[in-house]
Amino acid sequence: MKTNVGGADKILRIVAGIALLAWAMFGGPVWAWIGIVPLATGLLGWCPAYTMLGMNTCPLSKK
Repeated sequence: MKTNVGGADKILRIVAGIALLAWAMFGGPVWAWIGIVPLATGLLGWCPAYTMLGMNTCPLSKK
């Protein structure tokens, strides 16, 4: 797995994931548990959808 998520994209994913999970834990809708996905991809620095689409927001791995 080559890193393909970087910078602001990574921070946004982590913040959005935490916000969705907090909402789910405190009475939000069931679909808010989807926050696991952006949190995991932000922490891992790798997104399978980016790989399939050929996208990369990580400046270090564009060499």
